[in-house]
Amino acid sequence: MKNITNTSDDILNCARSLIITGGYNGFSYADIAAVVGIRKASIHHHFPSKAELVRTLVARYREEAEAGMQALELQVPDPLGLLRLYTGYWEACIADASAPLCVCALLASQLPALPEEVALEVQAHFRWLSAWLTSVMERGSQNGQLHLTGSPHAEAEAFMATVHGAMLSARAYGEAQIFGLVTGPLVERLALPL
Repeated sequence: MKNITNTSDDILNCARSLIITGGYNGFSYADIAAVVGIRKASIHHHFPSKAELVRTLVARYREEAEAGMQALELQVPDPLGLLRLYTGYWEACIADASAPLCVCALLASQLPALPEEVALEVQAHFRWLSAWLTSVMERGSQNGQLHLTGSPHAEAEAFMATVHGAMLSARAYGEAQIFGLVTGPLVERLALPL
């Protein structure tokens, strides 16, 4: 018998893959049961509703992102390096198809149709990412490493939108290198002296 924690993780990992492939409405518990090798009733035991499953998935996704960024900040203190590593992470994930799209970016495009509890988690992820990017922009501007043309918050929002848009473009063209083609100049523009 599978460990409950592992089964729950397997369900969440499967749901994440299915969401990236087909969005919120593009999968069912039957799809997860077939992939994970359990009964639908077992999924309902862990996650009574699809909304609870996806809400949990998004909350965990944000927690993992927060922990990853905290670890990154300890290793790379300079803001320009952080932005390069952030885009480099996504470029590698898109190239090897391990995470070809941010789950929250995909779900944000479906926000009007999402259950409220899922929508709130997606919005919380965007608020957290915006705050982190804003702090990176502020530090970079203060130490003269980043040259902003707008406020740190406006630059963070533009950066986040461009990264998410580059993910969509790479998917639309079916060419992973499109991501770097878009994000490379974005980072370099911020590093250019005025």
